[in-house]
Amino acid sequence: MVIELKPVSIENWYDCTKLNVKQEQNSVFPAPVVYWIAESKFAPDFDLRAIYSEALLVGFIVFCKTPDEDGNHWIPALMIDENHQGNGFGKKAMKKLIDLMSQNGCNRLMIGHRPDNLIAGNLYESLGFQRASEEIIDGEIIRFLQLN
Repeated sequence: MVIELKPVSIENWYDCTKLNVKQEQNSVFPAPVVYWIAESKFAPDFDLRAIYSEALLVGFIVFCKTPDEDGNHWIPALMIDENHQGNGFGKKAMKKLIDLMSQNGCNRLMIGHRPDNLIAGNLYESLGFQRASEEIIDGEIIRFLQLN
């Protein structure tokens, strides 16, 4: 299974807006893809990518191209469409992103998830992300991955 992270563009943005999480996941991933596309027009640091397996659109990811004041690159959103969850696409997409960020000189990746989103927490832990603190910040557990 080959995963590609293709830029969200005029050709695929509308298809991206059709991606959804499962109904029971709306509490842990409340913002639809169209929200992230809209926000990216006002947050120029956001890089949006459509996650493809071969020619099939399976998910969506947002990451920051430049580090924050502490040198951290953030991943504000990762989602796999409800019809494609449980197939390893999220893990493969994150590995792709980690490689991409590492090649671009990123030292530390940061990601957050809701405390009751155990699937996300387990995924990030399996990739080496560690909790930044025991504190819940803005309703999320914050994790980091040291790259260099």
